[in-house]
Amino acid sequence: MEVQGKVKLLGETQSFGSNGFRKRELVVTTEEQYPQHILVEFVQDKCDLLNNYQVGQDVKVNINLRGREWVNPQGETKYFNSIQGWRIEGVQAGAAPQGMPEVPPAQAFEPAKDVKSEDHDDLPF
Repeated sequence: MEVQGKVKLLGETQSFGSNGFRKRELVVTTEEQYPQHILVEFVQDKCDLLNNYQVGQDVKVNINLRGREWVNPQGETKYFNSIQGWRIEGVQAGAAPQGMPEVPPAQAFEPAKDVKSEDHDDLPF
């Protein structure tokens, strides 16, 4: 999966515990009718992928959804989700999404010729 938008926030790398677990957070704001602010976590060696990016830059982030189960001291089971980034690349503003062909302008199409008003199609509707 992927998220595309503008970098809103680029957090510092944080270290946790004695084993040196590292995490860095990135917030990407999507560019759609109702923009979403998506928090993406980069962990361990993936934290360094963010070093060449800055706030305001247009990016595409490849992500994985992660889910965890936790049982609290009262015996209740809780579920948590996270979005984990594993790749990021800069994109040019206004660029067509990858895999989408460019649509030629309307002037590039020739008008239909020999169209007769008595020609009826055989569609049932």
